[in-house]
Amino acid sequence: MEDTENAEGTENAEDTTPERRGRRRWVRRTAIALPLLLLLPLLTVLTALRINYTGDPADGTYTRNRDALWLGHAWVDGRKKDADVTALARRLRDTGIRDLYVHSGPLEHDGTLPAAVHPRARWFIDAVHDQLPGVRVQAFLGDVLATESDEGMRLDDPKTRAAVLHSADGILDLGYEGIHLDLEPMHSGDRNFLTLLDALRRETRSRDAQLSVAAHQIDPLPAFHTLWGSVTGHPKWWSQEFFGQVARRVDQIAVMSYDTMQPLQSTYGGYVAQQTSLALEVTPPSTDLLMGLPFFHENRFGHWNHAETVPAAVRGVRLGLSRTDADRARFGVALYIDFAATEADWRSYREDWVR
Repeated sequence: MEDTENAEGTENAEDTTPERRGRRRWVRRTAIALPLLLLLPLLTVLTALRINYTGDPADGTYTRNRDALWLGHAWVDGRKKDADVTALARRLRDTGIRDLYVHSGPLEHDGTLPAAVHPRARWFIDAVHDQLPGVRVQAFLGDVLATESDEGMRLDDPKTRAAVLHSADGILDLGYEGIHLDLEPMHSGDRNFLTLLDALRRETRSRDAQLSVAAHQIDPLPAFHTLWGSVTGHPKWWSQEFFGQVARRVDQIAVMSYDTMQPLQSTYGGYVAQQTSLALEVTPPSTDLLMGLPFFHENRFGHWNHAETVPAAVRGVRLGLSRTDADRARFGVALYIDFAATEADWRSYREDWVR
């Protein structure tokens, strides 16, 4: 018993040596400092975005009557009726919406497009032309790419690209006035995508039709897609250079400026302002640049409903436009998507952007 007590006393004495006390202080300080060091870059970015949301948009930075609306598949598969088109026309009159991207796919992984997926396409096109003269109807076609999994479309296959071109040609025969392409996840720098766009542009131009694309967001910091991709396996962003290469090959480019991971309206709006400026810098004057507005409501990682609002997005768009190219004519917003929109979304679009 006596030997044990002596041993415990010796151990307690060692714990109180200056060396051990210093080590414990170092561990505690590191435990406090490390989270702060990790949080500091994030806080810096959020502060910068919040500052980017300040200021007053320039006078006249409102609709140029080149806006677009993404529409769900129900408009061409038989679920919608004449009364629905009448209600849609009533909704869109006296707005800036010129193009409707109606979901008419999806494309198969081999690039083909079964006619059975859009049996009422001709009816919808004719109904829009009857009730909304001057509004164009484009076929919204997309698919998942095999860029981050084994399943999906492979653009490196020339036969697949040829099938996409054939599908586009066939759907234009139905009376669509353009092709709106949305292929995801599209990695920055994909040369096969650019090759496909070149072929599609030749076809659409020969038929006096539009070619438009849904575009990923642009690197908020140089080469950020490379860093993010190495960590997550999903690069998400495009380089500004690649965005410009895509923009030069199409008639319209619509930025999917939502699902941004921003926690506040102010940081989301500041982010949209930055995206607008970055896109304007590399989109040629001959191409319509459209910034996406979140007409849907979800709460998940990447999209917070309380932050990604239509008013914040519109203000961000106007700020970016004001700072970069306030008088640009070929510019607008694109609303995603009709079936998830609320009356508040439509009111914000009209009051803040259409005027």
